[in-house]
Amino acid sequence: MCGRYTLTADKRMIQRRFAAEVIPERVDGRYNIAPSQEVLCIINDGTNNRAGFMRWGLVPSWADDPKIGVKMINARAETVHEKPAFKRLLQRRRCLIAADGFYEWKQENGGKQPYHIQVKEKPLFAFAGLWDKWEKKGEVISSCTIITTKANSLIEDIHARMPVILRAEREKEWLDKEEDDPYHLTTLLEAFPSEKMEAYPVSPEVNHPKNEYASLINSL
Repeated sequence: MCGRYTLTADKRMIQRRFAAEVIPERVDGRYNIAPSQEVLCIINDGTNNRAGFMRWGLVPSWADDPKIGVKMINARAETVHEKPAFKRLLQRRRCLIAADGFYEWKQENGGKQPYHIQVKEKPLFAFAGLWDKWEKKGEVISSCTIITTKANSLIEDIHARMPVILRAEREKEWLDKEEDDPYHLTTLLEAFPSEKMEAYPVSPEVNHPKNEYASLINSL
């Protein structure tokens, strides 16, 4: 699964990287983004890319209770085209979720050691995501989920799965509103190449979502 990640770049870098015509005025550096929090997503409106905040934890439009979102922070790439909560969104409501690193925990010495994982040279990248809008009794929630896949050879020593990081050249295709073939879209959901990534242990202080400061990503 993917349950915690980072986005430390400033607004200008994000806007340039994702060619976003619209972006929120305030984008703060984040070092410990957790489920149920607002996360920065990029969608395409048919003409331009637009960035905005959504709640992490998918609340399908048909859900009776928005609390379902706590159980839907991730969607598996292998079954996303067939699960009722996701298959419609795969065809119609795909998004990029901006990030520059994520955390996973490895079982070591009777405990769990957190690792920070990033693309080499620390560039911004995007998780493949799905989103939906839930509306009931005047309340509106836009929410998202991060798609995961089987871990590559670097990550598998830490955890069996990893978030889908889209290759930069595939991001436009993922956002393309004209593309709706679910079987083709699932071919984009591959594990990012292990040789282009790096992982290192970090402080267990990241275990607590309330901890939010730059030193969390420092190597031990």
